[in-house]
Amino acid sequence: MAGVPGHYEFSICGPAGTIPTADGFTVTLDAGLERLADAETVIVPGYGGWEVPPAPPVLEALSATAAGGARMMSICVGAFALAHAGILDGHRATTHWMAATDLAARFPRVEVVPDVLYVDDGDVLTSAGIAAGLDLCLHVVRRDRGAEAAAELARFNVVAPHRDGGQAQFAPRPVPSAAGGGLAATRAWALEHLDRPLTLADLAAHARCSERTLTRRFRDETGLSPKHWLRQLRLERARELLETTALPIEHVAAQAGFPGAAALRARFAGDLDTTPTAYRRTFRGRATAR
Repeated sequence: MAGVPGHYEFSICGPAGTIPTADGFTVTLDAGLERLADAETVIVPGYGGWEVPPAPPVLEALSATAAGGARMMSICVGAFALAHAGILDGHRATTHWMAATDLAARFPRVEVVPDVLYVDDGDVLTSAGIAAGLDLCLHVVRRDRGAEAAAELARFNVVAPHRDGGQAQFAPRPVPSAAGGGLAATRAWALEHLDRPLTLADLAAHARCSERTLTRRFRDETGLSPKHWLRQLRLERARELLETTALPIEHVAAQAGFPGAAALRARFAGDLDTTPTAYRRTFRGRATAR
């Protein structure tokens, strides 16, 4: 973004100087495979011909980079390159739903999770299609720089600020009819009132439909139940407040819509395996080191 200092340096590298794409344009590379030796994070995008292993120099470079401690990521069928290099062995991973069965059949040592947006398995991260790749990249920014930085990046790029990795890919689900209206207005209203103890009845009343209809439409549009969706958003609000304010934990819990500090602590323990206080301390330690 113009005028905003960057936290990442990017380079496009590969075994050739230019790469033709199936969409009719050519990508010019910054460097050869030797650039991977200095990489802290490697992202392998989807590519044509993923049924065939990449050339040996590519696999060797990927394998050596992973062995050196780099974070390895893939978007869509880019997971096959990581699998061919042995990087996914023993890890949970995903790819585009159309290729998930093939990935599992070809690489039995990989625990393929076929119906999720992305999988974060430590230093090995994989995502489904292109949009899910954006979700994964925002997840990485959130992990590296915090919820506020990820939300700002999402706003700039006009994409959803957060979709949980476990959310379904929606492959077999029908797209909601525009004529039937969407629940975007109700979701926006809920976001503005997260400090309230919102119930399914409250959401249904705002959407002017039955609770059963609301639940069905919520799943069609988001892949989540209203309860799960609210839980995610409350957790994100709490993380943002812990990162950007010095509010006491009780006030953070109240503003994020938790019934009390104990409920907030329980959610952090269950979803993030930490406490709000430890999360705040860790994040501020990262912020100071920037």
